[in-house]
Amino acid sequence: MTQILNAKPVVQAMKENLRQEVAALQAEGKAPTLGIIRVGSRPDDVYYENNIIKNCETVGIATKTYPLDLNISMEEFTAVMTQVNDDPSVHGIMLFRPLPPQLDEEVIKHLISADKDIDCMSPLNLEKVFEGDMSGLLPCTPAAVMAILRHYDIELKGANAVVMGRSLVVGKPLSMMLLQDNATVTICHSRTRNLPEVAKNADIVIAAMGRARMIDDNYVAENSIVIDVGINDAGDGKICGDVDYDAVVDKVKGITPVPGGVGSVTTTILLNNLVRACKSQ
Repeated sequence: MTQILNAKPVVQAMKENLRQEVAALQAEGKAPTLGIIRVGSRPDDVYYENNIIKNCETVGIATKTYPLDLNISMEEFTAVMTQVNDDPSVHGIMLFRPLPPQLDEEVIKHLISADKDIDCMSPLNLEKVFEGDMSGLLPCTPAAVMAILRHYDIELKGANAVVMGRSLVVGKPLSMMLLQDNATVTICHSRTRNLPEVAKNADIVIAAMGRARMIDDNYVAENSIVIDVGINDAGDGKICGDVDYDAVVDKVKGITPVPGGVGSVTTTILLNNLVRACKSQ
């Protein structure tokens, strides 16, 4: 019988631990605080901002919001970023992306303080991951995948893991994390030859291609653990993953649902990074 790798117990366990850590920091006179920078008022960004604030409240983390005009200049934005970087009462920074065209993201990712970069924009934090140092602030989605695998005691040592996707946001850093836990990792992408065959021979299949329901039962075997990172528009007002869940769910050993899987854990990882950042400041 297929095991459904739901996010709920993972999130509950992490939040309970976070409440204890936040309480300990508060007892030392520190109030972990997240600074949220939002340019413009895209409905998705406003919704996500409210969701993050609610999640922060559940574990005792304070928030400061910095809503900025959509037409803000690069000079004005830099001034705000410098202000938040230098504010000792703010321990972590969350910047909503994509940014409007007048703001150069390549420059901005070097502006954000690496010590407060809880969403891992800064090349300095990514460098640590690629060097095998997992002690700092980790990219949230890859760390969410790892949290799910550990919670459900999925054996990584010696396991063959196929990561489908090579982005700097998910595929590449996740591959480094899996390697650090002694998995044997194959990175695949849209031009990989015989992709279904490669995936089918893996113990763990991680789908992060950004293509709705691309992965069907041709990509999996009965012993596969399938981790679906994708969040796509299903076309009917709902969201779906990169995996065709209905086609795969009864043919694998374990699978994460969408929604209710990796995405649900990602926000909690953000809070975990915030607490890590607070401890180091």
